[in-house]
Amino acid sequence: MSSKKKSVSARDEKLAAARKQQQASERRRSALIAGAAGLAIVIIAAAVTWAILGERDERQAAGDLSGVKTFDYNGGNHVDGKIDYKESPPVGGEHNAVWLNCGTYDEPVPNEHAVHALEHGAVWITYDPELPEADVKKLDDALPDTYTVLSPYEGKMPSKIVLSAWDHQLSVDSADDPRIKGFIKEYRQGEQTPEPGAACTGGVTPETSLVK
Repeated sequence: MSSKKKSVSARDEKLAAARKQQQASERRRSALIAGAAGLAIVIIAAAVTWAILGERDERQAAGDLSGVKTFDYNGGNHVDGKIDYKESPPVGGEHNAVWLNCGTYDEPVPNEHAVHALEHGAVWITYDPELPEADVKKLDDALPDTYTVLSPYEGKMPSKIVLSAWDHQLSVDSADDPRIKGFIKEYRQGEQTPEPGAACTGGVTPETSLVK
């Protein structure tokens, strides 16, 4: 065999070996890509499952809000003087032009100012004045820092504890009821709010009654 033919044969062998190496490399890369894609699918599926289970657990922890009563009041109706509300405590309707400052109160607050706070997206938690102090503390501990009002209520209520948001109300008998946190999460600055984002400070604070 001539040296030229030997050179061509050696080159062909090198090319063939290079092609095999490239093909093997491409197979490994394809396997890695397929493995990564499969892993990504597993991760995404796990994340979706975790989110669904988390939402389910959160709903269960919040309790069933099907007991919430709904009403139909228009916002923006400012009037002077005392108002005779249909609901006790009220959930909407005419109210004083000045809103109640959000916070925790140890004395009953004026309905007319509290309803204006509801219009701004606050949740108003009222309780029987005879409710044990330990239960009042539980209610207070459940409250976010803003857009909530907690106060005893001097009028007749359908239960020991009533949670009110604009056009929505829930009656519960225990400070441990999981629906309390669920109601606050659902309706504080919720979609039902006539004036979302409006102030919850800078209004009126009844004298000697604000705890915090």
